[in-house]
Amino acid sequence: MKEAKYQEADILALSSLYTPTRLAMKDVIQALKDQGIRDKIKVLVGGAPIDQAFCNLIGADGYAPDAPRAAKMARSLIQAK
Repeated sequence: MKEAKYQEADILALSSLYTPTRLAMKDVIQALKDQGIRDKIKVLVGGAPIDQAFCNLIGADGYAPDAPRAAKMARSLIQAK
């Protein structure tokens, strides 16, 4: 979070390959809230055990099942900002 805040990041993209590690994504979103920067950074999630339902559950801004769609989603999240 410190680096995202320092760099004034627009998007934080998170990926998970294993189901147990995806739970840390919710912790990252909470950490953004705790630092008062959640409203400034869009969170994009993806990876093998991730789907739109999980994205909605943890409060991420977008989901993409692969890298090309993640790039497209990132552009649309930035344009909506």
